Amino acid sequence: MKDVAAQAGVGLKTVSRVVNGEPGVTPDTERRVQEAIEALGFRRNDSARVLRKGRTATVGLVLEDLADPFYGPLNRAVEEVARTHGALLINGSSAEDPDRERELALALCARRVDGLIVIPAGDDHRYLEPEIRAGVATVFVDRPAGGIEADVVLSDSFGGARDGVAHLIAAGHRRIGFIGDHPRIHTATERLRGYREAMERAGLPVAEAWVSLGSTAPERVAGAARAMLAGPEPVTAFFAGNNRVTVTVVRVLAALPRPVALVGFDDFELADLLRPGVTVVAQDAAALGRVATDRLFQRLAGATLPPSRIELPTRLIPRGSGELPPVSG
Repeated sequence: MKDVAAQAGVGLKTVSRVVNGEPGVTPDTERRVQEAIEALGFRRNDSARVLRKGRTATVGLVLEDLADPFYGPLNRAVEEVARTHGALLINGSSAEDPDRERELALALCARRVDGLIVIPAGDDHRYLEPEIRAGVATVFVDRPAGGIEADVVLSDSFGGARDGVAHLIAAGHRRIGFIGDHPRIHTATERLRGYREAMERAGLPVAEAWVSLGSTAPERVAGAARAMLAGPEPVTAFFAGNNRVTVTVVRVLAALPRPVALVGFDDFELADLLRPGVTVVAQDAAALGRVATDRLFQRLAGATLPPSRIELPTRLIPRGSGELPPVSG
């Protein structure tokens, strides 16, 4: 900084103001300082800045799986909001492993991130209580925290699933299969609850053979779908609990000689180009990321609001697969 100040013909405080974007510098002086910075290859020492201010200007994001298309827009939205606050985003995947989630979250805290955004893999987050007391702002997304009170931003999984199944019922279906994720996952149980609510409202029974929760591995999902399609009274429609389940069900149905209706929770790429297009209950992943990160920076700015539960609406997008009438035989 001394070299920059000497080359630009200004004081150290002026260089500090330019580097940190503070007011009180004329455009001509700022130009001279920036030219000196470029000429000398100056880079701000963020480690020293942390020692002075106690803040790292970094945010940690713990996702389920970076390879899942659902998390791409969410990750990007978090990054963009953080960027507007001058913060850097560091992220990692838990792979739906509670131990890995804990390890990753605590590793980020050890690196003194200012805040955490967590998509939970586990159901016990008391391990974060000391970090939160120490000032690490924490917001949960997609699923609530377990064992602690904390801000959470969710999609309306229950209402979205209820509306998707009601859409199939309106098309004439009475035997509707539900295939979802692990029952320990909040969104999976909420979507199953929405399925049961829609069936109950319509006065329709639910055979246990029509419900399957577990791994989203293609082999497991395909096996569950084929089992529901077998027998004298097969299901005539499916409600798929997330985009990975939906894609596998689409593959199973493509091999059948008769049409079977399908509504999936979560939109996915090319869903509109299939024949028929796949009807989905879409959630706004980018909005989840934006709202959660806005809330995080409110906390970092000193907001003392009680922990809140923010639930965003879903949207049914009819494209053809959910409008197919039942066909027996």
